[in-house]
Amino acid sequence: MMADKKKLTLAGSVSLGAGVMVGAGIFALVGQVAGLAGDWFPVAFLGGAIVAGVSSYAYVRYSSVNPSSGGIAMLLKDAYGPGVAAGSFSLFMYVSMVVAESLLARTFGTYLLTPFGLQGSVVLVPLLGVLAIAAAAIVNLVGNRLVEGSATVTAIIKVVGIAVLAIAGLIGTAASGDGLFANASGQPADLVGVLAGTTLCVLAYKGFTTITNQGGDIRDPKKNVGRSIMISIAICTVLYLLITVSVASSLGAEGAVKARDFALAQAAEPLFGAWGVGLTVAIAVVATLSGLLASLYSVSRLYAMLQDMRQAPSLPARIPHQPLLITAGLAIVVTAFLDLTQIASMGAILYLSMDIAVQWGLVRRLRDKVPTRRWVPMLAILLDVVVLVPFIAVKVQSDVVTIVVALAVAASPSSLPRSSGYV
Repeated sequence: MMADKKKLTLAGSVSLGAGVMVGAGIFALVGQVAGLAGDWFPVAFLGGAIVAGVSSYAYVRYSSVNPSSGGIAMLLKDAYGPGVAAGSFSLFMYVSMVVAESLLARTFGTYLLTPFGLQGSVVLVPLLGVLAIAAAAIVNLVGNRLVEGSATVTAIIKVVGIAVLAIAGLIGTAASGDGLFANASGQPADLVGVLAGTTLCVLAYKGFTTITNQGGDIRDPKKNVGRSIMISIAICTVLYLLITVSVASSLGAEGAVKARDFALAQAAEPLFGAWGVGLTVAIAVVATLSGLLASLYSVSRLYAMLQDMRQAPSLPARIPHQPLLITAGLAIVVTAFLDLTQIASMGAILYLSMDIAVQWGLVRRLRDKVPTRRWVPMLAILLDVVVLVPFIAVKVQSDVVTIVVALAVAASPSSLPRSSGYV
C-alpha cells in the first residue's frame, strides 16, 4: 500500500503527458506549419490530432494488457523479438523523444530572448536551451514525486494561460468586427502543403507516447495508462485549435510565417501590447521547462528499459543515473547543433516511421496476445504514410540535409556492433 501511494496518480500522469505535449509543439511549430499549409494551418493541427488519436489506439490496447516502464520498447520486443528490428525501432522512438526535448529547449531560449529582440541569436538560443536541459535533469534526480508535483502545477498554469490568450484573441477579433478570416490570403488550399504541415503537427501530440513508459510508475496502470492518453490528447486538441484559430485571425498565415518560431508572442502584441508579449513569453517559459521535466522523466525510463533489454549501450557501471545522464547529454548535443526547423523535421520523420512499425507489429504479430480491432491499426498506418510521404517530398526539395541526417540516424542502430549490447 505504501509503495502504491508513491506511484503517479491519474492526474499526475495526465499532467506529465500534457506537460510534454503542451510545449514546443504549439509555441514553435505554428509558424513552420503555416509556412507549409498556408491559411489552412489550423486544419493541419486538427489533422495531427486525428492521426495521433487513431495511432493511440495501439498504445492504449497494449498498455491495458502489459503496462510497463518500457512501454513502446516492450511492445516492439514482443512484436519483433529481441533483435535488430525491435532495437532499431525502439531507438527511433527514443531518438525522436530526445529530439522533442531539444525542440523544447530551443523554444525556451527563443521565447526567453524575444522581449530583447535576440530570438534569432545563434549563440544565446542554444546556450539557454542547454542550461534548461541541465536544470531539468537536476530536478529529475530528486525523484518522481517532485516531478509529478511540479508537472501538475505547471500544467494547470500553461493550459489555463494559453486558453485565456486564445479566447481573448478570438474575442478581440470578434469585437473589431473584421471577422476570424480577415487576414486570410484567399489562396486555395494546397493539399500537399496541408498534409506536410500535418506531419509536423503530429509532433505536438506525440508526447502521449511518453505515458506508455509510466506503466511501472502509475497506480492501476491497466486502466489509467489508457485513460491518461485519451484525456491528454483531448485537452491538447481543444487547446491547439483555440490558439491556432486565434493566431490565424490575428496574424493570418503570412504573419505567422514571418514570426516563425515565436508566432504566439507576435500574435499577442496587437491585442495586448508589450504586456501581452510578456505574458506569452512567461507562459512559453513555464510550458517548455515543465515539458522538459516531464519528458526527461519519461524518456530516461524508456532508455533504462532498453538497457535492461540489452538494446542500448551502457556507461561503466560505477556511473549512477545513466539513463537520465545519457538522455540529457544527447538532447544537449542536438540543441547545440540543430535549429528548430531541422529538429522538428527529423523528429517527425523518425516518430512516424517508428509508429508504422508499432501498428504493424500489433496487427500482425500480437493479434493473439492483444485483443484489437484490426482495422484501427491499419488505418493508423495509412494515415502515417499519407502525411509522411508529402512531407518528405517537400523536404527533399527544400532541406535535403535534414533528410540525410534522419536517414543516417535511422541506419545507425542496425550498424551498432553486438558488443554494444544488441542481441
